[in-house]
Amino acid sequence: MPAMADVADLRRALRSHTPQPLDRTASELKVAAVAAIARDGADGAELLFIHRAEDPRDPWSGHMAFPGGRVDPADRDPLAAAVRETVEEIGLDLERDGELIGRLSDVAAVGRGRPLALVIEPYVFAVGPAAELSPNHEVAGLVWVPMAYLLDRGNRSTLP
Repeated sequence: MPAMADVADLRRALRSHTPQPLDRTASELKVAAVAAIARDGADGAELLFIHRAEDPRDPWSGHMAFPGGRVDPADRDPLAAAVRETVEEIGLDLERDGELIGRLSDVAAVGRGRPLALVIEPYVFAVGPAAELSPNHEVAGLVWVPMAYLLDRGNRSTLP
């Protein structure tokens, strides 16, 4: 995929994307949803990552992540869970201050290096440059990462 110049380019790319679902027939399988939040920055599109707070009970403790979490019985669907979790974790109401621009393919969850009985549905939202963020206790920090940095293969590595 070519480098994204701005959120409009990301929006156009997602229009032609068909998300690929993972098999969800296992009875013990849970579903979570995350919000990949994009904005236009000084050097093009940027994605918001949260640095998760350290917690020994959390399999993603200390990780860089998108806001999100498990789908609760009260959530009408995974998209609603992504929106709810984003408000809870970073104080951003995506229904009011964001625009849903697409959905990515399902991701099989891995925690502490092991596969989990969890499927993650990622949704992509666009926000304006002045979106206000207020992280809760689950979030140690926030960082906007330029898409150009993420798309540069020279910046990729794997950690055990």
